[in-house]
Amino acid sequence: MKFIYLAWLIPIFPVVGFLLIAFITKGFKKINSLIAMGGMALSFIFSLGVFYDVIASKVSINEPIEYAVSWLSVPIKIEAGVLIDPLTSVMLLIVTFIGLLVEVYSLGYMAKDPGFSRFFANLSLFTSSMLGLVISNNYFQMFFFWELVGLCSYLLIGFYYEKHSAVKANKKAFIANRVGDFGFLIGMLCLFVAFGTFNFRQLAVSIPTYQNTIFLTIAALLIFAGPVAKSAQFPLHVWLPDAMEGPTPVSALIHAATMVAAGVYLLARGYILFSSLNQVSVVIAYIGGITAFMAGTIALVQRDLKRILAFSTMSQLGYMVMAMGVGGFTAGVFHLTSHAFFKALLFLGAGSIIHAIGVQDIFKMGGLFKRMKVTSITFIIASISLAGVPPLSGFFSKDEILAITYENGYKFLYYLGLITAFLTAFYMARLVFIVFFGKEKQKYSVHKNPWTMTLPLVILSVFAVLYGFMNKVFATFIYYGTSHTIEPNIIVMAESVAVALLGIFLGWLIYGKKVVSSEALSVKFKFIYKLLFNQYYLNEIYSWVYNTIILSISRFFNWWDRNIVDGIFDKTTASIKGMGSKLRIIQSGSLQSYAFIFFIAITFIILWLAVPILGGM
Repeated sequence: MKFIYLAWLIPIFPVVGFLLIAFITKGFKKINSLIAMGGMALSFIFSLGVFYDVIASKVSINEPIEYAVSWLSVPIKIEAGVLIDPLTSVMLLIVTFIGLLVEVYSLGYMAKDPGFSRFFANLSLFTSSMLGLVISNNYFQMFFFWELVGLCSYLLIGFYYEKHSAVKANKKAFIANRVGDFGFLIGMLCLFVAFGTFNFRQLAVSIPTYQNTIFLTIAALLIFAGPVAKSAQFPLHVWLPDAMEGPTPVSALIHAATMVAAGVYLLARGYILFSSLNQVSVVIAYIGGITAFMAGTIALVQRDLKRILAFSTMSQLGYMVMAMGVGGFTAGVFHLTSHAFFKALLFLGAGSIIHAIGVQDIFKMGGLFKRMKVTSITFIIASISLAGVPPLSGFFSKDEILAITYENGYKFLYYLGLITAFLTAFYMARLVFIVFFGKEKQKYSVHKNPWTMTLPLVILSVFAVLYGFMNKVFATFIYYGTSHTIEPNIIVMAESVAVALLGIFLGWLIYGKKVVSSEALSVKFKFIYKLLFNQYYLNEIYSWVYNTIILSISRFFNWWDRNIVDGIFDKTTASIKGMGSKLRIIQSGSLQSYAFIFFIAITFIILWLAVPILGGM
């Protein structure tokens, strides 16, 4: 039987591992890690089989393979199904491959952690949820796994639950995503009201001919709220930097293949909806462009190694979202997959540094190139790829987004993307020159990392170097509508490379050669520095809105509930209770009392009837 018809098993293997670890073998660390990796390895093998079948059977996005069973039938019929096309097959490979490498890496990173088994159980559930989301053939099923992905991120971000900062971070992520997910849910239901189905293929046929564009626009914008939160786009991006409280392998998985990738994947899977509405596409494009630029500026002044990479992820996600908005379906998906390799490499490299020296502040590091050769070389490769320097993969994927943005007439977003490319190259050069080539700020002992942490770095670095050369093949494999290859734009390419090299050169001048004092710059531009370091004070603004407005409204409704609503019902029940207590007197159960009351009543009746007779005498 073809693997394509066994794709439903791909999310099953990791979830079985989760159940075994959580309920049966949780006390056996080595067995648990083998169970988790075994489940992920099986998922990866089956994903390879699906990928091969898609190529061999010439399955396309226009003609996918789909099969389903009835899931719910009251009051409406909802199916649980699998949709396999080139987009699905590539995402399955990315999630399982990165997930497997992260689990191998975690063997060394989490070896001495008391929550070792819990970590691998949660990691298995996390990847299973993402895989279930990827193969879904309808919005309802996708939303189910979408929420599971959110739950797992909550558990893993707050993995060190004894730390107040970790608890605060996972609550922040949970709340921010609930806002977006509520919009996604309402928008999904709006589509069902309009078309009577959640199925992606059925919607793809019906949406282009739908006449009520206002209703469809509202539904599309509401659904877009989901990716805005999940992929950390402005203004629901504030949770992502704080998500660094979880273990570093979790950060690698969240930023490369699961949580934040889910939002971009939804935009790709529902592309027919968004691309059919020009106003919605423009909103998507500008949200992505603004996020890319804003996150890039914030990363310029951050000190925490993982936070710099987090803002970098946010910025690159902005590129992907912008691509989806300007009509660059293939370019956006290509950057999503390319980014997965070098961003996973960056986070795992950061984890190796933190594991070895126990420090996260880059200004407390220095001289690591001499002491951690493999980590340094692989990290630098990933940094150059992220900066967009040819011929590494980040150059090809980012350049395609810039090219499609330029060619489709979004000149403002194109130049915003160019500026962001410069910022990316600059802050990554800043990080590299400080951490690997800067002077040691303090004496620290460097612990040697085990091979399980080193091997994934080497493997990912190969993909960070070579994956970009797949751009031509990728363009003929994953496309929307008709296959097309973006021809190289010499102007765009030259400008892109120029700004990347300029960013690296300025980073070298300031943080390598120290021709200009970075401290002096931060003092001279103190206002800008503080604005960027404090992330445009959006966290403070949200806190003020929450404490001043939302809590005030909540307190009003609480008062209204306690005093008005409860008051009405309390007084009504009190009156009824009083009447009951009075009437209860005559319901004593004593036969003598009933006879006496009966006698008195008859006496009054006789007297009442006798009054007219006496009055007439």
